[in-house]
Amino acid sequence: MLIIGLTGGIGCGKTTVSQLFENANVPVIDADEISRAIVKTGQPALSLLTSAFGGEILSPDGSLNKSYLRELVFNHPNNKEKLENILHPIIYQKMYQQLAKHKSPYGILSIPLLFETNHRKKVDRVLVVDCSEETQRNRVKARDEFDDSMIDSIIKAQCTRPFRLLHADDILNNDNSLDNLEKDVSRLHNTYLKMSADQVQTRQGDKE
Repeated sequence: MLIIGLTGGIGCGKTTVSQLFENANVPVIDADEISRAIVKTGQPALSLLTSAFGGEILSPDGSLNKSYLRELVFNHPNNKEKLENILHPIIYQKMYQQLAKHKSPYGILSIPLLFETNHRKKVDRVLVVDCSEETQRNRVKARDEFDDSMIDSIIKAQCTRPFRLLHADDILNNDNSLDNLEKDVSRLHNTYLKMSADQVQTRQGDKE
């Protein structure tokens, strides 16, 4: 299976792009969805986080207080590294387990921190969803109601836009209409299908 790593800055539209690929029956495994699932009440990862950061990260009902943890992480680089060391191995293991259940010419791993976690070499191609910083900020404010300070912290924690664009194999511009985005996704879908077929032929040739 050809593996595509989908990434982009916060608010660039990774979720919308993922949905468009899913509409074409492409399996999309989302790191954010897995990260939310593994820290639910009763999950082993939540116990690991509590041991690492203390019971203060829990709400009165025993669930994870995500706002508190977010502040804890973005204001202290050491805490960010500690959090990633706990969660990322679990997230990536589950992503590949889920992808292996699918039989498809290609699959997509949606990973916001693909470059930051040195995951570039573990996928066949990198697809970056891109938009202007103004569009990015407006979307995040409307969706998450974060203030400018929090948005700045999140953007600073991610690699820069020029870095993403420089290291992308494919780029989807999401500053325009949904109709344009749908056409671009359809074009890429056909490209990836051809690449997958070529990959299969190459491997068969190597065996002969």
